[in-house]
Amino acid sequence: MTKPAAAPLPASPAIDRLLEIMVRLRTPVTGCPWDLEQDFASIAPYTIEEAYEVADAIERGDMEHLKEELGDLLLQVVFHAQMAKEEKLFDFDDVAGSISDKMVERHPHVFGGAEMNQKLGEADIKTADAQLTAWEDMKKAKREQQNPDASALDGVTLGLPALMRAEKLQKRAAKTGFDWPSIAPVWDKLHEELDELKEAASRPNNQAHIEEEFGDLMFVMANLARHLKLDPETALKNANSKFERRFRQMEQFAKTNGKTFSKLSLVEQEALWQQAKQLEKK
Repeated sequence: MTKPAAAPLPASPAIDRLLEIMVRLRTPVTGCPWDLEQDFASIAPYTIEEAYEVADAIERGDMEHLKEELGDLLLQVVFHAQMAKEEKLFDFDDVAGSISDKMVERHPHVFGGAEMNQKLGEADIKTADAQLTAWEDMKKAKREQQNPDASALDGVTLGLPALMRAEKLQKRAAKTGFDWPSIAPVWDKLHEELDELKEAASRPNNQAHIEEEFGDLMFVMANLARHLKLDPETALKNANSKFERRFRQMEQFAKTNGKTFSKLSLVEQEALWQQAKQLEKK
């Protein structure tokens, strides 16, 4: 089967300008000292941070901020590509070309024509769920082609947030049949892990074991979210937002009454918490 070729990348004055700016920032002597000192490892945390800021702008519905944050994220791609070019590894065109090839290859029902669709058995991919399944199957097939001894867990990125990675590991394992048959035993496992955490926490000088049992409990919580068809990362993010919203309201209540929140007793603070909850319900 002939691999479909990606269309040539169109010229973009804006991209060309950004690439030239990065070249000048990284030019020895005349460039920026801070930019010149950076390497892949030192820039990686900024790349992750910018991705989160993109997600934050989307969640807040701030499209003007989203435009800015997408630019910041694009700068990270350009920065990494420029450093790679300097080391004669690859350049920005290689990055863009690689993802273009991948997108064409993984969407044969869009780019490959009816004949290729029939060959791949994907002529009926008409829903997002069907496409996601086909996408995962193609990635799995490619991993196995590259390494016949590959684990089903290969390719689950180490750099993901721990809760998100737990869910992805469990999904991969489930595809091999290693999964609870229903949600009932997951509830049982949750109670089991909670009891083990309580037991570990009851013994002194046992911090390493407490941490281990807490991790086990969190892993089961991720599994429970999967069986409930929830995104655990989104659920926790929403819980964070709810706590922040109510806490800020408590502070405002205290200020309105001429008091400093931190100087209130715990009983008084709890009363304000209940007020904040009631206000949300109304």
